[in-house]
Amino acid sequence: MIMSFDQYMRDTVQPMRDELTRIGVEELRTPEEVAEKLGGADGTALLVINSVCGCAAGQCRPGIAKALEGAIKPDQLFTVFAGQDKEATAAAREQFLGELPPSSPSIALFKGGELVHFIPRHRIEDRNADQIADDLTAAFQEYCQ
Repeated sequence: MIMSFDQYMRDTVQPMRDELTRIGVEELRTPEEVAEKLGGADGTALLVINSVCGCAAGQCRPGIAKALEGAIKPDQLFTVFAGQDKEATAAAREQFLGELPPSSPSIALFKGGELVHFIPRHRIEDRNADQIADDLTAAFQEYCQ
Protein backbone atom coordinates (compact mmCIF):
# COMPACT_ATOMS: atom_id res chain seq x y z
CA MET A 1 0.00 0.00 0.00
CA ILE A 2 1.37 3.37 -1.03
CA MET A 3 0.84 6.18 1.46
CA SER A 4 -0.38 9.51 0.09
CA PHE A 5 1.62 12.65 0.77
CA ASP A 6 -1.22 14.06 2.89
CA GLN A 7 -1.33 10.90 5.00
CA TYR A 8 2.48 10.97 5.32
CA MET A 9 2.38 14.57 6.53
CA ARG A 10 -0.45 13.85 9.00
CA ASP A 11 1.52 10.92 10.41
CA THR A 12 4.69 12.99 10.56
CA VAL A 13 3.17 15.94 12.42
CA GLN A 14 0.94 13.96 14.80
CA PRO A 15 3.66 13.64 17.47
CA MET A 16 4.16 17.43 17.25
CA ARG A 17 0.44 17.94 17.80
CA ASP A 18 0.43 15.43 20.65
CA GLU A 19 3.25 17.25 22.42
CA LEU A 20 0.84 20.09 23.15
CA THR A 21 -2.49 18.27 23.43
CA ARG A 22 -1.19 15.86 26.05
CA ILE A 23 -0.47 18.84 28.34
CA GLY A 24 -4.00 20.18 27.93
CA VAL A 25 -3.72 22.50 24.95
CA GLU A 26 -6.84 22.26 22.78
CA GLU A 27 -6.39 22.05 19.03
CA LEU A 28 -8.47 24.34 16.87
CA ARG A 29 -8.65 22.72 13.43
CA THR A 30 -11.18 24.91 11.62
CA PRO A 31 -11.93 28.63 11.32
CA GLU A 32 -15.25 27.96 13.03
CA GLU A 33 -13.51 26.44 16.05
CA VAL A 34 -11.17 29.44 16.20
CA ALA A 35 -14.10 31.87 16.11
CA GLU A 36 -16.05 29.92 18.73
CA LYS A 37 -13.22 29.19 21.17
CA LEU A 38 -10.70 31.99 20.74
CA GLY A 39 -13.12 34.68 19.63
CA GLY A 40 -15.34 34.13 22.64
CA ALA A 41 -12.64 33.36 25.20
CA ASP A 42 -13.29 34.93 28.59
CA GLY A 43 -10.41 35.65 30.92
CA THR A 44 -7.00 34.75 29.56
CA ALA A 45 -6.18 32.53 26.61
CA LEU A 46 -2.88 31.22 25.30
CA LEU A 47 -2.65 30.56 21.56
CA VAL A 48 0.26 28.56 20.17
CA ILE A 49 0.92 28.66 16.44
CA ASN A 50 2.56 25.24 16.21
CA SER A 51 4.80 24.21 13.32
CA VAL A 52 7.23 21.59 12.06
CA CYS A 53 10.09 24.06 12.38
CA GLY A 54 13.04 22.74 14.38
CA CYS A 55 12.85 25.62 16.85
CA ALA A 56 9.24 24.64 17.59
CA ALA A 57 10.23 21.10 18.40
CA GLY A 58 13.44 21.87 20.19
CA GLN A 59 12.47 24.96 22.12
CA CYS A 60 8.92 26.25 21.76
CA ARG A 61 6.80 23.25 22.73
CA PRO A 62 9.06 22.22 25.64
CA GLY A 63 9.13 25.84 26.85
CA ILE A 64 5.35 25.99 26.82
CA ALA A 65 5.11 22.71 28.72
CA LYS A 66 7.50 23.97 31.37
CA ALA A 67 5.65 27.29 31.77
CA LEU A 68 2.34 25.46 32.19
CA GLU A 69 3.75 23.52 35.15
CA GLY A 70 3.51 26.70 37.25
CA ALA A 71 0.61 27.62 39.50
CA ILE A 72 -0.36 30.67 37.44
CA LYS A 73 -1.45 29.99 33.89
CA PRO A 74 -4.04 31.12 31.36
CA ASP A 75 -7.67 30.10 31.73
CA GLN A 76 -7.74 28.55 28.27
CA LEU A 77 -5.08 26.94 26.09
CA PHE A 78 -5.37 26.68 22.31
CA THR A 79 -3.21 25.75 19.34
CA VAL A 80 -3.40 25.81 15.56
CA PHE A 81 -0.90 24.09 13.30
CA ALA A 82 0.67 26.29 10.62
CA GLY A 83 1.01 24.57 7.26
CA GLN A 84 -1.47 21.86 8.23
CA ASP A 85 -4.68 23.51 9.37
CA LYS A 86 -4.21 26.49 7.09
CA GLU A 87 -7.67 28.01 7.37
CA ALA A 88 -7.69 27.72 11.16
CA THR A 89 -4.22 29.25 11.34
CA ALA A 90 -5.30 32.15 9.12
CA ALA A 91 -8.36 32.73 11.31
CA ALA A 92 -6.24 32.66 14.46
CA ARG A 93 -3.72 35.09 12.99
CA GLU A 94 -6.53 37.51 12.18
CA GLN A 95 -6.77 38.07 15.94
CA PHE A 96 -3.47 39.98 15.84
CA LEU A 97 -2.28 40.34 12.23
CA GLY A 98 -2.95 44.07 12.19
CA GLU A 99 -0.34 44.42 14.91
CA LEU A 100 2.16 41.70 14.01
CA PRO A 101 3.32 39.80 10.92
CA PRO A 102 2.66 36.04 10.59
CA SER A 103 5.20 33.97 12.48
CA SER A 104 5.43 30.26 13.18
CA PRO A 105 6.01 29.04 15.65
CA SER A 106 4.71 31.83 17.83
CA ILE A 107 2.87 32.26 21.09
CA ALA A 108 0.12 34.78 21.82
CA LEU A 109 -1.47 35.60 25.16
CA PHE A 110 -4.88 37.27 25.22
CA LYS A 111 -6.70 38.86 28.12
CA GLY A 112 -10.33 39.79 27.67
CA GLY A 113 -9.95 39.17 23.95
CA GLU A 114 -7.02 41.59 23.58
CA LEU A 115 -3.49 40.57 22.67
CA VAL A 116 -1.29 41.39 25.68
CA HIS A 117 1.90 39.38 25.03
CA PHE A 118 3.42 37.89 21.89
CA ILE A 119 6.50 35.78 21.28
CA PRO A 120 7.34 35.59 17.56
CA ARG A 121 9.61 33.05 15.92
CA HIS A 122 12.69 35.28 16.12
CA ARG A 123 12.32 35.30 19.94
CA ILE A 124 12.00 31.52 19.98
CA GLU A 125 14.63 30.23 17.58
CA ASP A 126 17.66 31.63 19.42
CA ARG A 127 16.44 30.82 22.94
CA ASN A 128 16.28 27.62 24.91
CA ALA A 129 13.16 26.09 26.44
CA ASP A 130 13.96 27.51 29.89
CA GLN A 131 14.21 31.05 28.52
CA ILE A 132 10.90 30.68 26.68
CA ALA A 133 9.30 29.25 29.83
CA ASP A 134 10.64 32.18 31.88
CA ASP A 135 9.21 34.67 29.37
CA LEU A 136 5.81 32.95 29.48
CA THR A 137 5.83 32.57 33.25
CA ALA A 138 6.46 36.31 33.66
CA ALA A 139 3.61 37.07 31.25
CA PHE A 140 1.31 34.66 33.12
CA GLN A 141 2.16 36.37 36.41
CA GLU A 142 1.42 39.78 34.93
CA TYR A 143 -1.79 38.97 33.08
CA CYS A 144 -3.31 35.77 34.47
CA GLN A 145 -3.89 36.61 38.13
